Amino acid sequence: MKKTSLLLLTGLLLSAAPAWAGPNKEYLQLLAEVRMLQEQNQQLQQLFGSLQDALKAMSTKLDDQASANRKAMADETLAINNIGDTVRVLREKADDTNVRISTVAQEIQALRQAIASQPAPQSVAQPQPTGGDPASAPMGLQPPPTAPQVPIGVSPQRMFDSAYDDFTSSRYETAIKGFELFIQTFPRLPQASAAQFNIGASYYNMGNHWNEARDAFLLVTTQYPQDADMNAQAYFKLGQTYEQMKQVDAAKKAYETVVQKYPASFQATQASNALQRLNRR
Repeated sequence: MKKTSLLLLTGLLLSAAPAWAGPNKEYLQLLAEVRMLQEQNQQLQQLFGSLQDALKAMSTKLDDQASANRKAMADETLAINNIGDTVRVLREKADDTNVRISTVAQEIQALRQAIASQPAPQSVAQPQPTGGDPASAPMGLQPPPTAPQVPIGVSPQRMFDSAYDDFTSSRYETAIKGFELFIQTFPRLPQASAAQFNIGASYYNMGNHWNEARDAFLLVTTQYPQDADMNAQAYFKLGQTYEQMKQVDAAKKAYETVVQKYPASFQATQASNALQRLNRR
């Protein structure tokens, strides 16, 4: 726009020149200023073009930098995700290792019990053959019969899990035999109290086996008094068993034992509700 105006001004000045008697200083000075303005305008145009090129270059660099930043962010996100996956895998492996260590520890405990239960070697006298009828020769001394030995290599956890699978599948008779075998084989393991409780629960769930259920729950309280959790459950189930046997006073006593001895247990709340129900009768 400025360039067009300068050209028009120059044209006007040139067309007006013949009207004058001759060139004067003012006309020449004005013409010189017009030329100077034209040159400055060209310089400004070049500078503006240079600025546009610089802006384009800067914009390209910014776009490249933004693209590089996005790529770096994506790479970092991928790396973090990979690290998270690796940590998760390591955690799963650690959990699996802990389970294996626990199983091995139980196997070692079983082996120790098996070794401890092995009978001491006994020397059996070998009689010397004597003359006469061979059938009349005295027989060697026989070792006294021993109790069944703990089977070497048996996994306590597998034995317990097998019996518990029968219990949860309502195969109660098979579960009772499995839990009894577990207690006989591993009487000192912590799961023995749970096995004894599950024997009582199996009899209870079978129905019409209230005496057996009662005796099994009582064994939990007498044989494993140190297991507070199992005792709380056993006393509560004992109360339910007495209710099935129509022995209300014995049931109340069992429930009261849960509330008094194990007040922080979940069974204490259940026993308290059962007492309120029985007292309303």
